[in-house]
Amino acid sequence: MSRHESRQKLATEFGATDIVTERGDEGVARIKEMTKGIGADSVLECVGTLESMMQAIQSTRPGGSIGYVGVPHDAHLDLQKVFFKLVRLHGGPAPVRRYLPNLMKLVLDGKINPGKVFDLKLPLDQVAEAYRAMDERRAIKSLLQP
Repeated sequence: MSRHESRQKLATEFGATDIVTERGDEGVARIKEMTKGIGADSVLECVGTLESMMQAIQSTRPGGSIGYVGVPHDAHLDLQKVFFKLVRLHGGPAPVRRYLPNLMKLVLDGKINPGKVFDLKLPLDQVAEAYRAMDERRAIKSLLQP
């Protein structure tokens, strides 16, 4: 689900076959239409908002699974809504510190290229602008350079 052309392009490069641009109830309706009224088997919610978490729950078929990473900002779930949807929630923190050393080694050894997600390069002293660009969806990820 994306409304941003740069993210959509990257998603298709990584294998996405369908892009849903609608949000909220319209997004749920689109997912239901694509799945013949059933809903998705599995949905990911990645540190979004309460609205995006509810959209994930409503887009999932009964018996389906929602995986979430991190805690959506200001999310306080009504557990009755989850209970009556008959979905499973699986989630937890993104343990960056656990994986970062190995990932950095893979990058430095040239075995993986994270460059596709970095579409904005800025000097380190412009860190505030880097975060602003990501927040405003002008950048997927910002690469800060010394």
